[in-house]
Amino acid sequence: MKVAAILSILSASLALSSAGNVVCYFTSWTIYREGDGTFAAKDVDPTLCTHILYAFVGLNEDGTINILDDWEITGLEELAHLVSLKEQNPDLKILLSMGGWNEGSTTYSEVAGDETKRATLVADVISFLDENQFDGFDLDWEYPGQRDGDEWNDPPNFIQLLGELKTALNAKGYILSAAVSGGVGSIDTSYPDGQAVSDVLDMINVMTYDYHGDWESWVGHNAPLYASHLDEDDNALLNVAAGIQHWIDNGADPKKINIGIGTYGRTFTLADPSNTELYAPVYGTGEQGPYTEEAGMLGYNEICALYSDWEETWDDEQKVPHKVNGDQWVGYDNVESVKLKIDFANEKGLGGAMVWSLDTDDFKGICGEKYPLLKAINENLN
Repeated sequence: MKVAAILSILSASLALSSAGNVVCYFTSWTIYREGDGTFAAKDVDPTLCTHILYAFVGLNEDGTINILDDWEITGLEELAHLVSLKEQNPDLKILLSMGGWNEGSTTYSEVAGDETKRATLVADVISFLDENQFDGFDLDWEYPGQRDGDEWNDPPNFIQLLGELKTALNAKGYILSAAVSGGVGSIDTSYPDGQAVSDVLDMINVMTYDYHGDWESWVGHNAPLYASHLDEDDNALLNVAAGIQHWIDNGADPKKINIGIGTYGRTFTLADPSNTELYAPVYGTGEQGPYTEEAGMLGYNEICALYSDWEETWDDEQKVPHKVNGDQWVGYDNVESVKLKIDFANEKGLGGAMVWSLDTDDFKGICGEKYPLLKAINENLN
């Protein structure tokens, strides 16, 4: 009876898995957080993701992989723990992700533009995947042609690099994906030929978030689904729908596109607490949360557990919520807004969703059931 009960529970959990991709980023540094913010491989529910991407490794100037945190990998053995999740879900794919915002663009630009260094990178990636029993590779270069990259040569070199990676990886049955910008202007700069990018990738993880944040002098939502009537000029294009549509219009295969879902919000300190509207002036960055300890952002787990008494407002134009408490303003996604984004993804015939990141969903279930945002994706996708 005990075995039957366990199998029944496992079957129910696996039934939550959607018919599309649910690509989940696992961030390596969260194991060092304190208290209820600590997140490790053991906290992952492998039945809620089709792919888990280990973030991040870096890139050396010679084209080899740079292990950013050797202790986390070897001492804490988090890579091994991550791969062991496939014992619970044999269909789960584990990918190695290289890059991220902190890596910048300069080294990636130099390696992509050098035939020898590209070959070194391809060989080192294959070796790493073989040694660690991974299922693929994800390149998160932020961004070709930007941030001290080569504006003219990076876009074609990016495609050349991906093409060489895809040939080598697919020959061994490995998957190739890339995290790409979801901003229309950024797409035009970094990936002007969307079809060419699509042709050399198995999955396109579009980062449809970080449209606004504390780098601006006024309030804006992190990831609005649609534009607001208050948006003017290019700001009217800083939303999820516009970003995804631009990728499709530029020739990307919708079935390869995964819509990005952020499990966190961007925060501001209002200049005038009585003015909480979009484009209200701000003094700057919002206060940091106790789990993430990063000014200017709060995890959904922090927002729901620690700031439940903040006044919440639903923006019916942008289809997202925000909360205000005194001079603190945070725009984020909740279960309702995630469902609407997945409805949009279904309407566009997208391949699935990408989640950044597992550690800021309510993974402990402090506010109710565990992983409410991730479950909303699974239950509504396709």
